[in-house]
Amino acid sequence: MQPLNFKPELCEALFAEKADTALTRLAPFSPPVPDCYHSSPRGYRLRAEFRIWHEGDDLNYVMFPPGEPRNPQIVEAFPIASSRITDTMEPLRSALKSSTALRRKLFQVEFLSTLSDELLITLIYHRPLEDDWLQPASLLAEKFSCKIIGRSRKQKRVLDTDWVEEVINVDNRQYRYRQPEQCFTQPNGNINQQMMQWLLRECQPTDSDLLELYCGIGNFTLPLSQRFRSVLATELSKPATEAARWNVQTNRVDNIELARLSAEEMTAAMAKERPFRRLAHLKQALDDYQFDTLLVDPPRAGLDAATLKLASTFQRVLYISCSPETLSQNLATLSKTHSIQSLAFFDQFPYTPHLESGVILTRR
Repeated sequence: MQPLNFKPELCEALFAEKADTALTRLAPFSPPVPDCYHSSPRGYRLRAEFRIWHEGDDLNYVMFPPGEPRNPQIVEAFPIASSRITDTMEPLRSALKSSTALRRKLFQVEFLSTLSDELLITLIYHRPLEDDWLQPASLLAEKFSCKIIGRSRKQKRVLDTDWVEEVINVDNRQYRYRQPEQCFTQPNGNINQQMMQWLLRECQPTDSDLLELYCGIGNFTLPLSQRFRSVLATELSKPATEAARWNVQTNRVDNIELARLSAEEMTAAMAKERPFRRLAHLKQALDDYQFDTLLVDPPRAGLDAATLKLASTFQRVLYISCSPETLSQNLATLSKTHSIQSLAFFDQFPYTPHLESGVILTRR
């Protein structure tokens, strides 16, 4: 998002416009009236990244308008970011500017914050990071009470840990999440909580099992586990899977099993196309699960044909989508076997064309 797009007085109207457009796109599938969840117009974004623009002795955070890679726009304020980020941006810029070891060939700065007020800053360079970088970087971490990571080509220097710990309250229960630096996490923390609450409200307790694809660090896995007998959650990313295991153990949830498989591999396993060694650790055989519900939170490209075929066999499908376009394409297939029971729109990305949707599908 470019800073010039920040118009908080238009936030609700822009969301309503996006929701109306999405609802029109989904009209062929006879959706119910959607629940709409508004974002705060400022301070909602827990992640931010900026290129660093050097000019003489000065340096600034910059962003580039879409399609204009040679037109840097200086970012003096970024009010959509969390207060932990905005309060740090200018003092950090001054500290970087005054230190040769920190500023030399600094290319990009990335911020990762949490609702629990933790902050991790990643400094990315176009040079190797020698030992003379460590002391001033450590002083930065102390000054801003944050974690610092230095990156360059084939190099990563971690001063503390490369993750932050988030604390989220859902349905009168507190969950702790380890969020590694380069793993996907929901950027709008308050909307994420509302998405969790909506899913919980749509899922009544059952003695059947849940299969989850694209589980990431276990964001939805943990709270939803209280609604099912057991959960098998899969994720391809190794760091995300490791974080999910930590999150399950730390929160003392005993009915979740995790497997490091892609959605396509899990689909092949369910179809018995071939065995997978990464399923050998399961406490029960795949055939012994009583899967009734499928949860998917795919990337913007949506579900592939094989996964859509798998989804069509489930009694219920919980579909979290970040793209109304690919959601509509996938529903063109799923509507042959399922009907939309519930629909929700979440303003995960205010001031942008992007819209997060939640769809509950039931088999006819």
